[in-house]
Amino acid sequence: MPVIPLPLLPGAARRQNVSHKSSPERAGPADQTARIATAIVYCEGNFGAIDGKTANGLVRNSERYKILSVIDSEKAGLDAGTVLDHVPNGISICRDLEASLSVADGIPDYFIFGMAPASGMLSIRERALIIEAMNYGMNVVNGLHEFLSDDPVFKAASLANNVTILDVRKPRDKKEMRTFTGRVLDLPCRRIAILGTDCAIGKRTTATILTRVLNEHSVKTVMVATGQTGMIQGARYGIALDATPSQFCAGELESTVIEAYENEHPDVIVVEGQGALSHPAYSSSAFILRGSCPHGVVLQHAPKRALRCDFDNMKMPTPADEINLIQTFADTLVIGVAINHEDMTGNDLANVIERYEQELGLTATDPLSDSPQRLADMVFAAFPELLEISKTAA
Repeated sequence: MPVIPLPLLPGAARRQNVSHKSSPERAGPADQTARIATAIVYCEGNFGAIDGKTANGLVRNSERYKILSVIDSEKAGLDAGTVLDHVPNGISICRDLEASLSVADGIPDYFIFGMAPASGMLSIRERALIIEAMNYGMNVVNGLHEFLSDDPVFKAASLANNVTILDVRKPRDKKEMRTFTGRVLDLPCRRIAILGTDCAIGKRTTATILTRVLNEHSVKTVMVATGQTGMIQGARYGIALDATPSQFCAGELESTVIEAYENEHPDVIVVEGQGALSHPAYSSSAFILRGSCPHGVVLQHAPKRALRCDFDNMKMPTPADEINLIQTFADTLVIGVAINHEDMTGNDLANVIERYEQELGLTATDPLSDSPQRLADMVFAAFPELLEISKTAA
């Protein structure tokens, strides 16, 4: 289903009277849709780490929110861009909510819970912090499996402070859910899925970069998000696949892909991956392959990751094994490998890319440190008609 549109800011009038730091005069409702909402992202003890992937993604790219600061006392005082990618971006990391508010120009519009813990639930301390943010007049964006809008305490705080709670993972009513029809097979556009060998390995980042670079080549491309972070970042089309009943996963994704095509008429639809097809703890990759029926797959892999995250008894698969599984499971082809360079030096990365290209016969690239042109070339080699579209538009 399409991502929920950005709500208006019901706490705006109240925030003008907050004594913490005077807030400038807010725009009226007619102007609010024209300005991007401001936000603080909470990521205590996890920014730059695997469980901080929502905050990491928002700092790298956010079309929906202007990120003012990140809360993580362990990295307080550092620049968020420097921590992630060694490139300063002016987003401060602060020790707590008070410190984040002190560097903001007034009270931010939103408080975003920026972690994705394996439990999917809030701690007692985190519950209290979110209530505190609501008391300041901030709306809340929650990407966990715990739906705050159904919690009596949070509902009362929302009403008392005239703020909203957006539970990104909350699915539509079962009566409205769609099952798979096969209509996706008739769409006259290329569909490319970004799958991986593990969770939290960079699939969403690669999907975002690939979407951007193809559009820069005048190949109209739309990304379909399948997780909470992509939806919070501002993907126009998306579904929280891991919160959807399994009977409807393939159909809900198919319907979302169809909606993206019918509304945008793109040349390419890029589908964000989740988990890994070979991972016994997750089934999302299977539903992505079934629901989107991709023509091609880009495989994301972290060569230095020996064990799957959160599973210290489970070895990582090789790219060759994952590729074989994907191409056996679905009528598709893996067209290239995207490298996650965690724990790697420049020389390590260059050697790994060269080795994978020789062993697999596929283009390999690190989307974050290599030129994004490498991703575009990967797609153009697999689908020459897209290169012709680019050349014609040039």
